[in-house]
Amino acid sequence: MILIVTAWSGSYSLAQSGQISVAEDFKPATTNQPGKQYPQVNSQARVRASISAPQATKVQLDLGGKKYDLVKDEKGVWTGESLPQDEGFHYYQLNIDGASVPDPGSLYYYGAGRLGSGIEIPATDHDFYALKDVPHGLVSENIYFSKLTNLWRRCFVYTPAGYNENTKTRYPVLYLQHGSFEDETGWATQGKANLILGNLIADKKAVPMIIVMDNGYANKPSNGTTDNNARPVSIFEEVVINEIIPMVDAKFRTIANGEHRAIAGLSMGANQTMRIIMNNLDKFSAIGAFSGTPNYPSADVIDPNTFLDGKYKDGAAINKQLKVLFLSWGSKEPNPFPGSIGAFRAMLDKQGIKYSTYESPGTAHEWQTWRRSLHSFVPLLFKK
Repeated sequence: MILIVTAWSGSYSLAQSGQISVAEDFKPATTNQPGKQYPQVNSQARVRASISAPQATKVQLDLGGKKYDLVKDEKGVWTGESLPQDEGFHYYQLNIDGASVPDPGSLYYYGAGRLGSGIEIPATDHDFYALKDVPHGLVSENIYFSKLTNLWRRCFVYTPAGYNENTKTRYPVLYLQHGSFEDETGWATQGKANLILGNLIADKKAVPMIIVMDNGYANKPSNGTTDNNARPVSIFEEVVINEIIPMVDAKFRTIANGEHRAIAGLSMGANQTMRIIMNNLDKFSAIGAFSGTPNYPSADVIDPNTFLDGKYKDGAAINKQLKVLFLSWGSKEPNPFPGSIGAFRAMLDKQGIKYSTYESPGTAHEWQTWRRSLHSFVPLLFKK
């Protein structure tokens, strides 16, 4: 009895002082390179990093906007752990004597404008993007030359299970865009879009569809100018409408009309896709904006008569054209994102424009928010 009370009192005191003990049940992260034991994650969602750097004088784990000091042992191996992290996928790096470097134990992902480390914190609702024994589609790399940008580009295209066998079947298409400082690899790797779709289709919660994931950075050629300070002019909208869609319709068995075409994106991609659809309402029937709107990132009040040249002024026409207008965000997203979305929703309400929403619980401006958003958005598409 004395031992039990003493142990309980000690745990209570630690909890009261904020010094919660670290659970020693760490396991290698699922995002590690094959055979690598670190980084690791425990049941408290803490991340433990470890790296051999005998000559270093200071090593830190840079994760979730905070830096955690690692401790060196007698063999020159630095080890330490973070505070509990939000569930889902996160970019991170190590800082060795002031130099930020990827963790050699992690797989590398393109995000934050670079190839770098990423780690998966197990989520309570991971089942919807888990690898299951269901029919799986194919993600293919498609290289094409863009005359508008005068560059070679590529997109990744998901075709659902049965596409190669059912050669007479045509499919609707979802154009799906990444966010700032990411690229066309994001949705199929960090986002697990192919697994999300495969599971939804297998459960008969979504219709089989093609997904096109292209690079949202598409700029007008410089025409030989030597002004290094000249700001690039984005022509992504023109590339989508005049090059990507015609290419996909010609190369894949699509249902090539606006009724069977949707577009969605996260953050910067949400801004891009909503501007694209409002300038091309005849080309799409559904839009998904995850953590972003056309006024992203900071407008507090929107005048529909002037916003995007008055494109939102005729609410009845938009309701007739768009079958789905979907907005989503994470419950922990910092300003200006909630304010931006709130201002946009106020304008939609004022104009009588129909829309649906989803809030991801306990997540911020991160991939778990966008995975959940895609999972909520896709079942709404292409209903008869």
